[in-house]
Amino acid sequence: MRTDRKTRPRVRFWFSFYSALLMLFGKQASAQIRYSVPEEVKHGTVVGNVAKDLGLDITSLNDRRFRVVSGTKDAFFEVNQDNGALYVHSNIDREELCQGRGVCLLELKILVENPLEMHHVVVEITDVNDHAPNFPEKQQMFEIGEQTLPGRRFQLHTARDPDAGVNSIRTYTLSSNDHFEIDIRQSDEDKIPFLVLKKPLDREQKTNHSLLVTAVDGGKPKKSGTLNISIVVLDINDNRPTFIQDTYQITIQENVAIGTSVFLMNATDPDEGANGEIEYSLAKTLRRNIYDLFELDKLTGVIRIKGQMDYEENDVYKLDIEAFDKGTPPLKGECRVIIKIKDVNDNPPDIEVTSLSDTVAEDSKPGTVISLISLIDKDSGVNGKIISSLTSEVPFELKPSYKENIYSVVTKGFLDREQVSHYEITIKATDCGDPPLSAFKTLNIQISDVNDNSPYFSQNPLQFYLSENNVAGKSIFFVSATDNDLNDNAAVSYHIVREGGQNDIMSFLNVNPDNGHITALKSFDFERVKTFQFHVVASDSGTPSLSSNVTVNVFILDQNDNAPVILYPVSSNGSAEGVEEIPRNVNAGHLVTKVRAYDADIGYNGWLLFSLQQVTDHSLFGLDRYTGQIRTLRSFTETDEAEHKLLILVKDNGNVSLSATATVIVKVVEPKEAFAASDVKSSTKADEDSNVTFYLMITVGSVSALFLISIIVLISMQCSKSTDFTSKYIQEPNYDGTLCHSIQYRSGDKRYMLVGPRMSIGSTIVPGSHANTLMLPDRRSATGEVRDFLMSFCRLKMQTNYAITQLLVDSNIIIFTLMAKIQGFL
Repeated sequence: MRTDRKTRPRVRFWFSFYSALLMLFGKQASAQIRYSVPEEVKHGTVVGNVAKDLGLDITSLNDRRFRVVSGTKDAFFEVNQDNGALYVHSNIDREELCQGRGVCLLELKILVENPLEMHHVVVEITDVNDHAPNFPEKQQMFEIGEQTLPGRRFQLHTARDPDAGVNSIRTYTLSSNDHFEIDIRQSDEDKIPFLVLKKPLDREQKTNHSLLVTAVDGGKPKKSGTLNISIVVLDINDNRPTFIQDTYQITIQENVAIGTSVFLMNATDPDEGANGEIEYSLAKTLRRNIYDLFELDKLTGVIRIKGQMDYEENDVYKLDIEAFDKGTPPLKGECRVIIKIKDVNDNPPDIEVTSLSDTVAEDSKPGTVISLISLIDKDSGVNGKIISSLTSEVPFELKPSYKENIYSVVTKGFLDREQVSHYEITIKATDCGDPPLSAFKTLNIQISDVNDNSPYFSQNPLQFYLSENNVAGKSIFFVSATDNDLNDNAAVSYHIVREGGQNDIMSFLNVNPDNGHITALKSFDFERVKTFQFHVVASDSGTPSLSSNVTVNVFILDQNDNAPVILYPVSSNGSAEGVEEIPRNVNAGHLVTKVRAYDADIGYNGWLLFSLQQVTDHSLFGLDRYTGQIRTLRSFTETDEAEHKLLILVKDNGNVSLSATATVIVKVVEPKEAFAASDVKSSTKADEDSNVTFYLMITVGSVSALFLISIIVLISMQCSKSTDFTSKYIQEPNYDGTLCHSIQYRSGDKRYMLVGPRMSIGSTIVPGSHANTLMLPDRRSATGEVRDFLMSFCRLKMQTNYAITQLLVDSNIIIFTLMAKIQGFL
């Protein structure tokens, strides 16, 4: 159907007005368009082109899901997504839809998406003359006394016509007769017919009269209904019951209890006896639902509640009351009782979710619309006013629309899926009644992931301790990073930052990109490399990819893989053999010689012990197991042999000991021969004394300078250490070894000792100390815990102390080596 031409200018005006509101309040705001269509039109009848009137692009209607959102089960209208036309979808009965009200309007919600918009269209259902007037009963009888005077009125049954306007009842006609005429009284919207006596009745002439009343509507063509009137003429009883008022008006609450008396009818009749006794009844011309809601006591005239009142269905009821006397004939009085229903707050609000996006990206900007909701309350006035809110603290809010009780749920802050991945948004709608009634609606919103978190390592830098002589090609340790994102955004891969050339140590390392396992392509040697550092980068698979790196410090731990080396005695051909001559007259305790040895390992692995494996006479020579000194145990006798062979075993203290042997030939000579031999040696070496002295001065000066620098660095570290860290030099009472250098200190409930090549028996290696730090058993109870940052400080201090100690040890080795080369007796 076409749009009403008379309302087109008004529609254009309101369309412009609401378009301005749309720009101010959001895309869901739109103009309200009005169409009209007659009832009972055929299915498919076009009402109007709503897409064109709304200014929508017809070619995009299908993609934008152009549709009618119906709030009822019956969808009377639909839209054509191909051309934008609004058409009738099902049969429309105006009388059933609007209950006979004056103007019948249907409000439609037109919804389009991308972007989300909602428009309101009002369709007026115009009436057609599809119903004929109808009387509630086909027959009505009156008993009229002959003494009745002209002008007496008798109310007839009122005909009902569901049609409205010109199609409703216009007039009543009466069949031709001599005694009666019809009169119509306008009461509100109803026309009530009355039969009026215009000429006195004469029972003796005629006792019964039959009349036909016709109700005619104003339609084209006109339709009508008839009522047969039967009149019986009676004698006497010339007074009818009367009420004080023709119309009574009362107000009751809609929640009034069933059985409650709401009004007392009181009619009077001046006649006596049976002619003055009155009985009450409800008129038979009322709507049928009135008989289900009210009852009238025929003797007392009390009106009681029979059914449940509901203001939302009907807010006023009109009861026509009849009072009859018991005369012959009985006379009747009429009045009308208008009962108004007062609304009470008995309907909670209803929350209708028009549209919902149940998944929202965590990078959505504040103000993103996720749902449209409508609030409805069947109550009226203050009871129908609704206040809406969100019941919990969530990063969402309700934003009102241009139209009352229409809201959109939007984001009010930034979202973070890693903190909260799911929200339950509970919408509370409360009316303003007393007491207020509430309704709740819960929306489940999932937050989708975006790549906004870089992988991270739980610790940076990482420290690993690796024993030397590891198997090449096998995993030595692994790194692990965590990404708080999901799926591909959390899939982490690893790679090593390559720096330097092919000879760089990183060229011998490889990392599994999937699990972070580090593989060494070669075996490490503690004596060559004690520590190294590299960087591992962890990258996720998101778009764009995010990454972070970690510094890995690797400390090589020493193993006993070096056998002791004999420094003295050494023969000219390189074998560990030497000849010593001593006078026969030496006393017990005389130093024959000293076996010198060196082990490249450190700690227990470099702690050397000496023992005699083979000797000619065990009672004559003794060997100090720690120093390697060979001394006489007694004086020589004439019976002792002149030559003795000693086989000395030198071994370290590793878990699997390694050893070396040296052979010393001791020749016993007479004192004169020994003195002569001494002179010969002195003369042969006289030329070398000056060179030896020069080299010794250089060596001693270098070592002294190194030692002085080490002492200064150590004092500086002790002075700058934290006040929360207690470090004490502790003298070990049970120490019985031959350590070249030993520093002991305390940290919390543990004691540590930095050592050189040798260590005391009973000490244990502390992991992470480069195998140069011993942890000594503490004889005190634990006094507290050392905090993590103090342990880091302690580890740094140990590494520095070890470097100093190693420097001193290396200096001693240099001295021993130079002196061994210069003087064969070292």
